Amino acid sequence: MADYGMHCLLLPFKLAFAFVPPSSYGGGWYCFVIALVFIGVVTALIQDMAMLLGCSLGIPDMVTAISIVAIGTSLPDAFASKAATVSDDTADAAIGNVTGSNCVNVFLGLGLPWMIAAIKWHASGVTPEWTRRYGDSYGNPGTDSQAPTLGTSYPAGAFVVPSGDLGFSVAVFVVCALLCFALFYDRRNTHGCELGGPQGTTAPAACILVGLWLIYLVLSILRGTGAI
Repeated sequence: MADYGMHCLLLPFKLAFAFVPPSSYGGGWYCFVIALVFIGVVTALIQDMAMLLGCSLGIPDMVTAISIVAIGTSLPDAFASKAATVSDDTADAAIGNVTGSNCVNVFLGLGLPWMIAAIKWHASGVTPEWTRRYGDSYGNPGTDSQAPTLGTSYPAGAFVVPSGDLGFSVAVFVVCALLCFALFYDRRNTHGCELGGPQGTTAPAACILVGLWLIYLVLSILRGTGAI
């Protein structure tokens, strides 16, 4: 019954991805590019649905983003890492997939939209709404609580992204990531592999990794809700 329900749930996605051409066409480039487009559409859909769910339940967008959206968009990486680990003697391929995916998310997923927005602002200039929020070149302050005099420094306008609690979340993530790599380094020296190894050592390592994610999630949520 559970398999039937999962099949019905995934049927629309399977039908949509059936339009991805086979890898034998165009040396695999058609399959690669179109599959990326489809994945981007599905990711945008997941994000919108998660934000709507958080809005209806009264959950802050930051909490929804680092929990529901992050899990939904990272599950494909988890499945790919699992397949890479099973087919390899070590976890090098899985760890490379995870780190590579995060590099794409940070450098391309953030850098490309910000670059496009900066070019757009440089070309279009200041709008009345921007002046109202961030002030003007004459020193008149705006209504924005974080940057009311930004218009004085950028009279031609600029793409503004409030930082919020990003610094705290990034700091917690860096600490957890360093602990994760320290665990991998220790297991490579002790057991000759990052994951797997002698029976009795895998469960503690898995608990530590899951615990690091829970620590990041809980601390970020507490910070975002103002509890800490």
